[in-house]
Amino acid sequence: MKILYGIGTGPGDAELLTLKAVKTIERSDVIFAPNNKGKNMALDTAKEYVKDKRIVLIDFPMGAVTKKDYEEAARIINREIPKDGQGAFLTIGDPMIYSTFIYLMEEIERKSLGIQVNIIPGIPSFVAAAAAAKLPLTVKGDNFLLCDEFNGDLLKNINSISILKSLRGKEEILNKLEKEKFDYTYVRRISLEEEGIMKDREKILSDRNYMSLILARKTKEEE
Repeated sequence: MKILYGIGTGPGDAELLTLKAVKTIERSDVIFAPNNKGKNMALDTAKEYVKDKRIVLIDFPMGAVTKKDYEEAARIINREIPKDGQGAFLTIGDPMIYSTFIYLMEEIERKSLGIQVNIIPGIPSFVAAAAAAKLPLTVKGDNFLLCDEFNGDLLKNINSISILKSLRGKEEILNKLEKEKFDYTYVRRISLEEEGIMKDREKILSDRNYMSLILARKTKEEE
């Protein structure tokens, strides 16, 4: 049987790859990754271990992926993995958190292509950001929310939050966090050379980096 591993490569620092991810990449016959104008961040992270392996970049149109795109991706993967061989699909962060791989896995399993899908987790960006900023995501008894589309109404029922893809509507997000008495920290390009950790509102609003997120926690007197 063919095997496909969905491998999380973490937030970008090659040293944050797990040993299991590295060993699986080294054993794989072919490496898959989403095509971003001929490049891919996950592929760049793992390049030391990919070496001269065959690489297949698969198109997933940004913000406009359709069912047909996943069907085509499944066909490509089935075609490119050799009989009884092994492929590795690389994705930044973790394959089970806001990942294209989730829908690809569902398509492969729905079509019963004879491909066994296994998952190797990676370190998510918000976990790496919390570590770098020395901010606890949760403590005993907390409610923690992870989201990539902010809904301020949910702040009333949680103690802490991580907001991914925070570039859009950033000012509105900060206004709502302040109104609900949340302390916030903005982190951009975590684990990479351009990493930045900010608490100043004006600096946060002026930063336009797409690879950014916000961590926030209700102030102690409000908990």
